Amino acid sequence: MMETDYIQKLFAERIGGSDFGVKTSDFKFEKIKKAKREAINAHPETELIDMGVGEPDSMAAQPFVNTLAEESQKPENRFYSDNGIDEFKQAATAYMRNVFNVSDLHPETEINHAIGVKSALSILPKAFINPGDITIMPTPNYPVLGTHTEYLGGEVVYLPIHADNSFLPELDSLSDDVLEKAKLLYLNYPNNPTGAVATREFFEEVVAFAKRHELIVIHDAAYASLVFDEKPLSFLSVPGAKDVGIELHSLSKSFNMTGWRIGFVAGNAKLISAFKTIKDNSDSGQFIPIQKAASHALAHPEITEQTAAKYSRRMDILVKVLREQGFQVEKPEGSFFLYTRIPKAVEGGPGFQSAEEFSHYLIKNLLISTVPWDDAGSYVRLSVTFQAERVTEEERVLGEIGKRLSTVKFIF
Repeated sequence: MMETDYIQKLFAERIGGSDFGVKTSDFKFEKIKKAKREAINAHPETELIDMGVGEPDSMAAQPFVNTLAEESQKPENRFYSDNGIDEFKQAATAYMRNVFNVSDLHPETEINHAIGVKSALSILPKAFINPGDITIMPTPNYPVLGTHTEYLGGEVVYLPIHADNSFLPELDSLSDDVLEKAKLLYLNYPNNPTGAVATREFFEEVVAFAKRHELIVIHDAAYASLVFDEKPLSFLSVPGAKDVGIELHSLSKSFNMTGWRIGFVAGNAKLISAFKTIKDNSDSGQFIPIQKAASHALAHPEITEQTAAKYSRRMDILVKVLREQGFQVEKPEGSFFLYTRIPKAVEGGPGFQSAEEFSHYLIKNLLISTVPWDDAGSYVRLSVTFQAERVTEEERVLGEIGKRLSTVKFIF
């Protein structure tokens, strides 16, 4: 290293300042990847069952792939799309009407495409957060909006969510001081990682709360159409919701289009206008053929219904398997995540002080991979997006999990 290497001292404090890349702590997903590699190397004869995957196990349906291929051949589709094509906005408007019964959205002013929900969440704070402003976020939850709030000098106030309140935040527990500085309220239902769903009554409470305290609601609805027994519920279907917020939708989970990076924001026209202004200075829009293929997908919500039925079937078996081993677990009402409290110990074996310890025990000893969450109690998250082409293969994988878990006695 040259003595004149000045780069190290120029990194922004938001990513660690002069300690960036020097003082490191492994992100939990990196620790999991490392533990999986070590377990596979130590037991090459045993299949590692990965229940931690947070993305669909299937590819996008062939007709949508065909649309992408066809549209990619057209010279008029090679240009920048900027804030999106009209065809996609119209398709998203129809989708919201047909799937969620939201019929009052205007495609030109109240819908805009995004290069995935993650991208949208990174853009939105730039439109609202000044140093000292607060974003309210339930925890555990998807962190991107909070990360970018802090990048901008804002503050994140975390609101723990617990099973005893159906994993819905207790909004009235926030102090007056917090509410005075708060601008954004982030929600995510069905929730990652708990799989909990919101109720219409809760969303009505949110609308009233937001109006009372002059908050902007950002509802991350990436899993909104992946519900099992109820009809999909949109925040925007509640009277007054469009007055206070926007909703983010993703085709990644609902149409198995994860790597395609396409979604949309919908709701309050002023908020959409602000999003478009920042986005226009952040990217040049998603590839037009992807938007064309996504428009095709949005016209076929039965694809999502079939996917949800698959996840529901797998959940039924997984819940049964876990209950047989002493886990007190309930089937979620949506998403592909199952969230369960960890045991205290293994009989004749180690105790667990955290979900991370338990998750690493499962990888090392049983070659079952999960994701630990210690944000509001010690839980692990399992996903039913494991690879299995047929129902018989699903049953085999889940049966194997049961066999491995039964080799030890868990103490709860």
